[in-house]
Amino acid sequence: MIAELNKLIEPAVEAVGCEFVGLEYVADGRHSVLRVYIDSENGVTIDDCADVSRQVSAVLDVEDPISGHYNLEVSSPGMDRPLFKLEHFERFQGEEVKLRSHTPVEGRRNFRGVLQAVEGDQISLNVDGHVFTVAFDNIDKARVVPDFGDEK
Repeated sequence: MIAELNKLIEPAVEAVGCEFVGLEYVADGRHSVLRVYIDSENGVTIDDCADVSRQVSAVLDVEDPISGHYNLEVSSPGMDRPLFKLEHFERFQGEEVKLRSHTPVEGRRNFRGVLQAVEGDQISLNVDGHVFTVAFDNIDKARVVPDFGDEK
């Protein structure tokens, strides 16, 4: 379903002049949420979110890909930006990220380290001096860890 939603929503976001970063769908009965992340070279304003929300709502009303009740949320990716595409991982090489895998890699599923490299569909993370390689298809969730500089 996520792939179908991506195909429907990406053109609607781009039609408004924003970059489609990605989406999350959290199914929870009447409290289900479809969260769409957008970005722009000049940052994201409330007006951008409202414009994208109207555009995406119109597409979803016509196509009706989600059965049942859900809330649509449109927002910027924020400082703890989610990473959805290989291009996102390439863009944030050298940054600290948190990553959760679908299946264990070397006995673990949760990682926090520096995004070292992207080679093909393999993501390398340096976690306390040990490099872990995770296949892109094995990534459940990944986010950039915000850097607030020296907090002393």
